[in-house]
Amino acid sequence: MIATSSAILTVKIQGIILNLIGEMWMKHKTLAELLQEEMKMGLKGGLYHQTQIKLAYNSNRIEGSRLSEDQTRYIFETNTINVEPEETASVDDIIETVNHFACFDYMLNLAHEDLTEEMIKEFHRILKRNTSDERKDWFRVGDYKARPNAAGDMKTTAPGKVASAWGSCSSCITRKPVFRLRTS
Repeated sequence: MIATSSAILTVKIQGIILNLIGEMWMKHKTLAELLQEEMKMGLKGGLYHQTQIKLAYNSNRIEGSRLSEDQTRYIFETNTINVEPEETASVDDIIETVNHFACFDYMLNLAHEDLTEEMIKEFHRILKRNTSDERKDWFRVGDYKARPNAAGDMKTTAPGKVASAWGSCSSCITRKPVFRLRTS
C-alpha cells in the first residue's frame, strides 16, 4: 500500500514538474524567475513549494535530522509540527528546518548575482541561527570552522586552510549565461 501511494505521488509530482516546465517554456522564464514568482505569490503545490520541502528534508537529513519528510512539509505549510505520542522532535532539527526555508529564499533572491565568500558565510549564518551550535564558544556561525570535522569517510579541509581553499575555489566559479527555455 505504501509503495503504491509513493508511486502515485511520484507520478503526480512528475506531472506538476512537466506542467511547470511547460509554463516556463511558454513564458520564456528562467527556473530562478519561476521559483521567485511562486515564492512571492505564496503558491501552494508548485515547484517552489515542492523544492522547499524536498531540499530542506534531504539536506537536513544528510546532516542528521530525524524529522520525516511529512513533518518537514507540515512545518513549511503550517509553521507547526506533528509528533506521535511517545515520539520526540529535536528543537535544533525544527529550527534548522525553518532556517533552511529562510536560507533558500535568501539564495533565490540572490540567484542572478555572482557567488561570493560573504554569501556562503551568510548561508551558514542563516542556517545555524538560534541553534545550540550558535551557543557554543568554539562553533563559528557564519565563519570558517575552528575545529576539524568529518563528512562520512571523506577528508575535509583543515580549519587553517579553509580561507586559502576558498580563494582557489572561487576563481573557478564564473558567471554563466542564464539558461532560458524558448519555443522558437
